[in-house]
Amino acid sequence: MKETYCTAHLRSISDTLELIGGKWKLLIMTLLFSESPMRFSEIQRALGTITPRMLSKELKELELNELIERRVYPTMPVSVDYRLTDYGRSLDSVMVALGDWGKQHRKRIMHPAKEEAVPA
Repeated sequence: MKETYCTAHLRSISDTLELIGGKWKLLIMTLLFSESPMRFSEIQRALGTITPRMLSKELKELELNELIERRVYPTMPVSVDYRLTDYGRSLDSVMVALGDWGKQHRKRIMHPAKEEAVPA
């Protein structure tokens, strides 16, 4: 019984990491949580070092998995923006937890003496 749960849990985590893993996807989604909607150039500027080709690839994968939506407006020239879907927003608690853990980890690694001084 325990093996079955563990195997299923490992599969679920693997699927999740496949979907949102990598260097850029969570960062793109984090931007869209706070700044949605955003245009391609705004996302690229905010991320800094991502190439247009890589950003395009990551946006397509996020859209394919229904985490973000690409909207095209019939203007001259054509305008396109990206926003999180409701399904993408369902990752909010996961992203907050990752951010909180990252802050604690950074503090622990950069200021280890302060961590040890805090009574448990």
